[in-house]
Amino acid sequence: MPSSSNKQTCEQPVSRIPSSCDYLVIGSGAAGLMAAHRLAEHGSVVLVNKSGFPDSNTFQAQGGIAGFITKDDTIESHIQDTIKAGAGLCHEGVVSEIVNRGHDMVEELLNLGTPFDMDDGALHLTREGGHSHRRIAHVQDSTGKAIGETLLKHVQYNESITCLQRHMVVDLITTHKLGVFHQKNQCLGAYILPEQGDVFSIAAKQVILATGGAGKVYMYTSNPHAATGDGIAMAWRAGCPVMNLEFMQFHPTCLYNPSGSTMLLTEALRGEGAHLIDKGGRRFAFDDDERGELAPRDIVARSIDREIKKTGEDCMYLDVTHLGADKINTQFPNIQRRLLAMGLDMSKQPIPIVPAAHYMCGGVQTDVSGATVVTGLSVIGETSCTGLHGANRLASNSLLECLVMADKCAERIAKDKKVTLTMPIPAWDSSGVVPEEERVQIKQNWDEIRAIMSNYVGIVRSSERLRRARRRLMLIHEEIAAYYWQHPLSRSLLELRNLALLADLMIRSAQQRHESRGLHYIKDYPEQSQDSKDTILFPQGEQL
Repeated sequence: MPSSSNKQTCEQPVSRIPSSCDYLVIGSGAAGLMAAHRLAEHGSVVLVNKSGFPDSNTFQAQGGIAGFITKDDTIESHIQDTIKAGAGLCHEGVVSEIVNRGHDMVEELLNLGTPFDMDDGALHLTREGGHSHRRIAHVQDSTGKAIGETLLKHVQYNESITCLQRHMVVDLITTHKLGVFHQKNQCLGAYILPEQGDVFSIAAKQVILATGGAGKVYMYTSNPHAATGDGIAMAWRAGCPVMNLEFMQFHPTCLYNPSGSTMLLTEALRGEGAHLIDKGGRRFAFDDDERGELAPRDIVARSIDREIKKTGEDCMYLDVTHLGADKINTQFPNIQRRLLAMGLDMSKQPIPIVPAAHYMCGGVQTDVSGATVVTGLSVIGETSCTGLHGANRLASNSLLECLVMADKCAERIAKDKKVTLTMPIPAWDSSGVVPEEERVQIKQNWDEIRAIMSNYVGIVRSSERLRRARRRLMLIHEEIAAYYWQHPLSRSLLELRNLALLADLMIRSAQQRHESRGLHYIKDYPEQSQDSKDTILFPQGEQL
């Protein structure tokens, strides 16, 4: 690795931004960073993120990465836990392929320098809801941050990688969008909006979308502000089908803090023995499942939601006081530190919690290597849907999926010598755009979408709520479309456009599932169907 004096700043002047590259990677979470790291061995890479590089779901992830198998555990057990949590919709071949890479992936992260917690020379493993064994490697309660920082070091120092942070991708460029229909649709690159300056294009032989999830489509979420579903929206506009978007996982335990920012309280707290209690101290989770607090997230989230609605209280509580201050301060120091800054001490008092949007189990339909129906376009990580999670994600399988998909994606496209740049990319056309007089419409539409989704497309749904949500979104779509083509682009406008499209796709997917399964619970159809299958939506009626 080169010395620190050669370190990139990730702030490239315009004159140094290449107009083309071999691999354009959009997103800088675990999936994007691993893909860039791998692909740098095979060609030039441009890595783009709309915020700072640490602004991703990866850097927010607390719990860990599942899959490190000990002599007391088996890969088959991890596979079965995943399938059980997925409520009958997991693709078993995909589950096996990804889970079988878990042990090796943790070993590789160790070799790259990830400072996993150790116990007498061996990895300290924790357990989370839905897991039958301790198999989750972690770095205290900041595992994602540690993995992200480790990968980022390798990316920033690599001379084959150009890093562009605070650059927002406007949209993908495809041959079909340019009016060329006599050949299979191919992705040619992307239009990009810098924080300061005009839209420019980057052509690429291969484009990889790794933009993460979409938690900001809801009012309450554990996700960072950047999680606005950009990749799913861009892939849909490029011609990719989407799958199972009705399955948004709500994390059961996010801090209830109406006067300030929220934060996630990791699943590992319950894995280590935390109790869910009501205001009177009653443990209510066993009312719904014999596993109590260790049931999968969909069950626990609905249990908390039911208790809140039944009691009329604003929140329920997570109690870890019985674990003792020493264990809390050793294993969960970052959570404790942040809570103490808010005047809360989880070693002395139960912490108020509510469920919040956390993880998108659906996404762009792909295989395990991220391949899509569009030539030259791959989608990996949370933006994709491989069938691993089914109707509900097993805790700590997400980082594993990100890294395995990035590895397999890089391996596949590095071997693909057939994809070439077939035509020039036209410059961005900003003719007819007039300065905006006010931006209140953007904020208003943003707030309306999140309120609609939270009130009508939340943990518990109904057919009537979904119909109302879709009707209200139609007018918002019209307003956004008119505004988009008439006024200068901005990050907030691009995010709003993507968020509105994603919300509509989520509602359409939910309307097609006439059953309650996993994360999708609808009052009109409370039972599981006997012939359940994936929900797939196709752009413009296209079929695979």
